[in-house]
Amino acid sequence: MNLPRPGATTNLKIHNEWRDLFAQFSHIVLVANSDDIDMEGLQRDYPDTALFVFFNKVYKVLGRPFPGNSLLISRAQPKGANIVYRGEVAEVVKLLAAETFLGIMNVRLSTAERFNTQADYLDTPTGHLDLVDYCADFYPADKVPTTGFAMSLWLTDQKIPAEIVLAGFSAKRSDKWRVVSVHDWTFEQVFLRLSARAGNLSIYEGMSASSYAKLALRFPELLTTEISATISDVISRRLGETDAQVDKLISLTNAFRSLDLFLRRLKPKFLKRSADTK
Repeated sequence: MNLPRPGATTNLKIHNEWRDLFAQFSHIVLVANSDDIDMEGLQRDYPDTALFVFFNKVYKVLGRPFPGNSLLISRAQPKGANIVYRGEVAEVVKLLAAETFLGIMNVRLSTAERFNTQADYLDTPTGHLDLVDYCADFYPADKVPTTGFAMSLWLTDQKIPAEIVLAGFSAKRSDKWRVVSVHDWTFEQVFLRLSARAGNLSIYEGMSASSYAKLALRFPELLTTEISATISDVISRRLGETDAQVDKLISLTNAFRSLDLFLRRLKPKFLKRSADTK
């Protein structure tokens, strides 16, 4: 199998160009920024013909330069990609071995997001993929899709021969990772697991080890739909109970929040200006 050369992302813009690039690999492993990632295990379990796709701040999952075939996806933002305006490009790129690094895919998902140039990425080979409104026909209207979710969907829609694998797509909160509320994490988890069940992609050490997936073996007399309906009912009830407790906490902290707002209004204007400039 002849694999793309390093820097192959340079000036790619058309969907078919990106499709042809991904189609040359046996596996496309999307590596989420997650505490669940075991890079040594991933490298061991997939062949040299696999492409590992990373997102933004790879230094949070890579402790040393990654030697395998790699591609970095950098999400556009209204003021440009975060690794650009935060000056982190060099720190990120040095963790992807130059001899196997295809380059950067700068992707945007809304018209408010602005592409960056290759010069912005310190002349790192860069291409662009415009996915504005790609998920708009079904994604919750008051939320925006994560980059990993959008790329998972786009890749499966391309019908490439490569196996698409999701690694670390758990949507778990931790001390290290935030689960930002602008995304609908529950919807994405449901969608991705349904995609896995439909055979469109694979979840690395995910659904196959799920205790819920094994319930059908314990209750063979029940239809899968009955088991799913029961799980949904329990989850719905628990979420309702959680919402009720959150409401109580909000009520209990009303006085503290009111006092905080009052004290903020009392703050002298020169202190406000000083705080704003920090």
